[in-house]
Amino acid sequence: MRMKGMTASDLQDLITTTLARRQGGTQRRWRIALGPIILHDPATHPHCNWSVRPSGTPRETAAIEHLLDHLRLEHPMAVAG
Repeated sequence: MRMKGMTASDLQDLITTTLARRQGGTQRRWRIALGPIILHDPATHPHCNWSVRPSGTPRETAAIEHLLDHLRLEHPMAVAG
């Protein structure tokens, strides 16, 4: 059975586009601050199978975490790609 969800790259694009629009700066800078989307096995992470490890400034990290709180509710499952 194929799991439904956004691809990890689509999710990363959504996050960086939203951050650039809301917070300013470039998508490239936000992509660096965000880092890759890390996928987890849905068997062990049934409510949300993706995470990130932001490495930006404290302001960037706070903006990322705030946005992720909302996006995890809208897009809890991601697939490779």
